[in-house]
Amino acid sequence: MKIKVNGEIKELDTATHPPTLAWVIEQLGHHPRLVVVEFNGTILTPSHWDDQRVQDGDNLEIVTIVGGGS
Repeated sequence: MKIKVNGEIKELDTATHPPTLAWVIEQLGHHPRLVVVEFNGTILTPSHWDDQRVQDGDNLEIVTIVGGGS
């Protein structure tokens, strides 16, 4: 399956696992509590990630939350 992640094409092997958004985020190496995900133009809350199926050609924007300050 090929999807676009932050403007870059990624290929994932989905033969052994149903491609949910939660699974895709994990496969891409992101910690689920530290990212915000826009799925095909809609920001989805983490409570929907296990139910959201990802299909060939979908578009994800993943933003990592960074703490800090002075």
